[in-house]
Amino acid sequence: MAYGLATISKNSKNSFAGMIHISVLKEEAINFLNPKENENFIDATCGAAGHTLEILKKTGPDGKILCVDLDGRALAEAKEKLENEGFGQRAIFANDNFSHLKKIVEENNFDEISGIIADIGLSSDQLEQSGRGFSFLKDEPLDMRFSEQGDLTAWEIVNHWPEEEISNILKEYGEERFARKIAQSIVQKRKISRINTTRELVETIGRAFPLALKHNRIHFATKTFQALRIAVNRELENLKEFLFQAVQIIEPGGRIAVISFHSLEDRIVKNFFREKSKLGELTVLAKKPVIPREEEIKLNPRSRSAKLRAALKN
Repeated sequence: MAYGLATISKNSKNSFAGMIHISVLKEEAINFLNPKENENFIDATCGAAGHTLEILKKTGPDGKILCVDLDGRALAEAKEKLENEGFGQRAIFANDNFSHLKKIVEENNFDEISGIIADIGLSSDQLEQSGRGFSFLKDEPLDMRFSEQGDLTAWEIVNHWPEEEISNILKEYGEERFARKIAQSIVQKRKISRINTTRELVETIGRAFPLALKHNRIHFATKTFQALRIAVNRELENLKEFLFQAVQIIEPGGRIAVISFHSLEDRIVKNFFREKSKLGELTVLAKKPVIPREEEIKLNPRSRSAKLRAALKN
């Protein structure tokens, strides 16, 4: 899955050598989780193990952490990192979707869970190095799957889905004001030839945009790429499943922290916590989402849109 970490380069924005993994809102998330010695935690989107490592430092000597990630490559890197730091024996690894959290916990006999964290942003490793077509700035095959085990790809949507369905996902998942025109442009293009790469898709999207809006601060393809990625990976449905199961498996007094990166995700988390709070199942730990400080944004501009919400199980 590698929902999880934002990264920046030691060198420049165009260099992928020497990537530094930076966990967004790490200090704030750890403060909410309040890990103590010998407690067990779950990092439901382990990524490069930034949050995981900080939790393990505070839960010795016997506290364990269950590391979950759909992206097998990211999980392997996390395992190597934790072993190199001397924490490998206290970490359990599960290459699976966090929407299967209850099953993962049962399969690993993992119990007495004091806290769960999920950082559901797209990692820069995925964006820039996966070769799966997440970035509109690179020319790659139209894939967008977090895991190669998934059946649906962005190519399938773009080249085979009906125009109305494409328009609907662009409106719902991308909140794209030109959704209908973009869908029309996609269908017109695929009648001539298949749209096989991200570059071809960007060109097709561009034909639907007024010239005056093509050079705004936000790239004109941003929302379409976001919507396709969400649809391919069922991100919003998976988030809802994760939240429901997290409340079921965590111990009373345990804490759940979720870091999201766009309004649709944040709205789901906010509404879920609010509804469970009304039912007396959760206590919301902050009325408003916690956002990155200016220092963090300067260090890692991609953290700008992050929002952290946390709740305690009653």
